[in-house]
Amino acid sequence: MFEPNIYKSRRERLKGKVANGLILLLGNVDVPMNYKDNTYHFRQDSSFLYYWGLDFQGLAGIIDVNRDEEILLGDDVDIEDIIWMGPQVSLRENAAKVGCNKTAAFAELFTRISEAISQGRKIHFLPPYRAENKLLLQELLGIHPAKQKEYSSLELVKAVIAMRSVKEACEVEEIKKACAIGYDMHVKAMKMAMPGTWEQSISGALEGIANSSGNGPSYPIILSQHGEILHNHNHDEILQEGRLMLVDAGASSLMHYASDFTRTTPVGGKFTQKQREIYEIVLAANNHATSLTKAGTSYLSIHLAAAEVITSGLKELGLMKGDVKEAVKNGAHALFMPHGLGHMMGLDVHDMEDLGQIYVGYDDEIRPVDQFGTAYLRLGKKLEAGYVLTNEPGIYFIPALIEKWKAEKTNTDFINFDKLESYLNFGGIRLEDNLLVTKTGCEILGQRVPITPEDVEATMNS
Repeated sequence: MFEPNIYKSRRERLKGKVANGLILLLGNVDVPMNYKDNTYHFRQDSSFLYYWGLDFQGLAGIIDVNRDEEILLGDDVDIEDIIWMGPQVSLRENAAKVGCNKTAAFAELFTRISEAISQGRKIHFLPPYRAENKLLLQELLGIHPAKQKEYSSLELVKAVIAMRSVKEACEVEEIKKACAIGYDMHVKAMKMAMPGTWEQSISGALEGIANSSGNGPSYPIILSQHGEILHNHNHDEILQEGRLMLVDAGASSLMHYASDFTRTTPVGGKFTQKQREIYEIVLAANNHATSLTKAGTSYLSIHLAAAEVITSGLKELGLMKGDVKEAVKNGAHALFMPHGLGHMMGLDVHDMEDLGQIYVGYDDEIRPVDQFGTAYLRLGKKLEAGYVLTNEPGIYFIPALIEKWKAEKTNTDFINFDKLESYLNFGGIRLEDNLLVTKTGCEILGQRVPITPEDVEATMNS
């Protein structure tokens, strides 16, 4: 937990961004895994953590903009709780840790919201994503869960995004802790990537590192010899000599800040010439994107610049043809990279996307591009100093997509489909770093996970 003044200052700033009314921030509760008392690992709501800092169940926070009042609502434990959980810190003591001097029992939430509604006051709430809070909002406000996103406060959404997007120094330090754990995870994966190894045993080892050093993986681990499947969570294969293993994995710090790295490793410790050629194109795209990342530059323009590096490299190999800029303009590169260059990162690995990805990644000036591939770019707007984001170009050979484009004669002016036949079993390569945007450039957060072909091979064979 940060110092109390951090959370108090954040709530004060939030009050200044919302014109009037009541701001309601709901914490999360336990969710049953297969029966009531056997629950999933608890994860607090990220916006609640940002403003209230308390990482346990059954809490809500109210910020009354007009009355300049803040109140934390929850219940103290009873003797039955103490038997199972031991003595607990009181709600008032916990509130003091985050700079709040007013508390109330959770039941008072209903009284306060009902009173505000009867007075015709505006109730600001964020779009809920968990069923438990959707049902609670239905009780409090009488809004059916299917309509709650529609009635959530866009004014509050934009205020929260504006604040959470620019990371404070204390937040950057937490992200660096998550990056340090992620570094250990990926080095471990490289050293285990030997023929005959079960993918699940590597994934399990990475989870162990994340759990023993922090708050576990920041998202379900992607680890597969089928790197052409972008989000492959199936870890059931045995590694085979000559194939590529793609690992997309990150860690969560004890305060829930995330890291998110991807590396692609040659099983057995040596790239083939064919693999290395594709790998070096992806690495060039990654490095070029890093060199362009700075405040004032749109990430859409950086995405397209990375796409040009990929197109140019594939053209040199004879897999693409024609004018590079025209090829990218026509979306031909998306056959090989059908996703965006990156996304925001912080308390969530896809930071704040529960609030509406369109508001996180775009603005009134820069809107999403309605074209296959680039349409999946989650962050396109101009960057600001303090943003933390991912840089993750890739090249994938997806047989079903190649066959579809070939049959439909899509982008035949830019793609040599016949030459692609020998790449149908190649797999995919993605290389991902985490960047902190500065006024003049960017910083790669944490020690950079081995990324050059030479460093990857050396790490695997050390």
